[in-house]
Amino acid sequence: MASAHAESVQPLAVTASAKSPAQMIDRDSECTRCHDENETKPILSIYQTAHGNKADARTPSCQSCHGESVKHLASKSDAPDVIFGAKKAVYTPNKTQDQNVACLSCHEKDPKRTHWQGGAHQAADLSCTSCHVVHSAHDKVREKPTQALVCFTCHQDQKAQANKFSHHPIPEGKIACSDCHNPHGSAGPKLLVKNTVTETCYTCHAEKRGPFLWEHQPVTEDCSNCHTPHGSNITPLLKSRPPFMCDECHDGTHNSVSPVAGNAAGIQGGLTGAPANPSASYTGRACMNCHSMVHGSNNPAGALLQR
Repeated sequence: MASAHAESVQPLAVTASAKSPAQMIDRDSECTRCHDENETKPILSIYQTAHGNKADARTPSCQSCHGESVKHLASKSDAPDVIFGAKKAVYTPNKTQDQNVACLSCHEKDPKRTHWQGGAHQAADLSCTSCHVVHSAHDKVREKPTQALVCFTCHQDQKAQANKFSHHPIPEGKIACSDCHNPHGSAGPKLLVKNTVTETCYTCHAEKRGPFLWEHQPVTEDCSNCHTPHGSNITPLLKSRPPFMCDECHDGTHNSVSPVAGNAAGIQGGLTGAPANPSASYTGRACMNCHSMVHGSNNPAGALLQR
């Protein structure tokens, strides 16, 4: 019965060397005699996916994932050895660990899953089926236009940010969460695909990589010092508007000389000797009117990140 799942189950993966494609089909037929096109869930749609491609010797059978399920074959009142999912339908699902063992028995050798153990999603007790739908011709989380919809079911803050004025084209389906994050675990922070935030950003924004003759220290440290990656109402993905953002670091007296009557500039551009002149807070791009090469400059005269 369903209560039998209280104990840990170790499903046996059927390897290519163990069964031929014809034998795998015979094994599937033991299940599809009952689990046919009349099922509420699209069970047979698995044959439209890689998991049902019998021309590939690596393709599993039903028993590869759900266990031999001898008692279930003898009586429907007994559950299969491994039940996937989070909610009880007919049978109580197995523990998350047991469900993941069934998947990792084949997929653990994938280099993208090296850091699954101890990763944020594994620590949150998520199972593979929390995100993936195996018995479906279209797994939403594996398709770029629909992947974010799956991620946003948990990551509500990022959903709100992605719909702000300035955002990466995630809602448009041009990039997906997995372009920046590896949901199966990572050596970097925030499940990033690279070891640091900056390295991850450079995979697309290569023009910001340099090397530059004159570097801007916050840029080389962490792009998120200035930008918020999921969305902002300040273009381009800025955390606050200049000059206020610049003032967070450059909060001292401006040391340059003003071209207006030779006056020394005051705090970040406000002229001390000519109060009638507007403060940098009110002059459009503010600091970037002059310091336009904020990510770095290779101009010999660009020590102040000017063009």
